[in-house]
Parts: sequence; structure tokens; C-alpha cells
Amino acid sequence: MSDTLSSPAQSRFDEARARFAELRACDATVDDAELDVIWAALPTLRPEEMLGRWRGGEFTTGHRINGMLPKVGWYGKTFVSDSDVQPLVCRNADGELYSNTELGKGEASLWMIEFRGEVTASMVYDGQPVIDHFKKVDANTVMGIMNGKGGVVDGRHLYFYLDRD
Repeated sequence: MSDTLSSPAQSRFDEARARFAELRACDATVDDAELDVIWAALPTLRPEEMLGRWRGGEFTTGHRINGMLPKVGWYGKTFVSDSDVQPLVCRNADGELYSNTELGKGEASLWMIEFRGEVTASMVYDGQPVIDHFKKVDANTVMGIMNGKGGVVDGRHLYFYLDRD
């Protein structure tokens, strides 16, 4: 990564990655503005970088959705191809993974979409007005922001992360 970023950009990226790790390990409520600073310093990604199965987690910010995903057994997301995405992979009572199409109102697809002035890999739900935008933390971790009429609640986004499985 150091070959592609200028020295100031590399420094911002390194600081953002370090702060991301700290906030991810934190049990306290995280401020949206602090996550926005991290997001702004991270590089964008292409849809092909998202392919595969990912384990998910969320930053606790006080967003109305915080805490709901673990209650439904949310495991993460699976990106089979640009047009075949399972956005809500959950565990059933037997511990088996399945795509919760009832909760997700279908599945999703991957697109390059502009968000906050940058074009990055984004997941568009098939059956609800929600778009998840992604940026790269490292080769095996991405940060996500839930956007759209169904994802922005009281003017606030849900912030989450995915680790490559």
C-alpha cells in the first residue's frame, strides 16, 4: 500500500487503521464523527475484492439497529458474485449458516456507487432501500456504512465491519 499512497495519505491511513482497531476492541459507545474520520482515510475497493464469505460485527453508536443483528444470529455476508450476494447470513438453532432472505427481504448485488464523494464497492439490497458501502482496512477487513432510506435512522448511519472468513 505504501507505493500507492503519498506520505501524508499513508500516515492518515495508518492512523485510521490503528484507531479502527482500538474502537473495534472497545466496549463503550463510539461517536459517529470519529468513525467518519476513519472512513474518510480508508481506501475504496472494487467489488471483486469483496468476493467470499465474511464474518460481521458492528460498532455500538446508539443507532436504533445496534444489538438487533446478534439477536437474529447474524454471522456476516457472502459475496458469490456481483449479482449473487447473501447480505444477512445467520446461524439457525442448530448452528448452521443460512441466508436469511425473510429478514433481508431477498438478497443483494454488488455495485460501484459514489458515497461521500468517492466511488467504492457497495451492496444494494434487492427488496429494501438499503445500500452498504465498503472501504478497505486491510486485505482481510473492511469497514461498512449502511445507507439508504432503510438504513439511515434519525439522520444516522449504522457502522460495521467484516472480516474475511
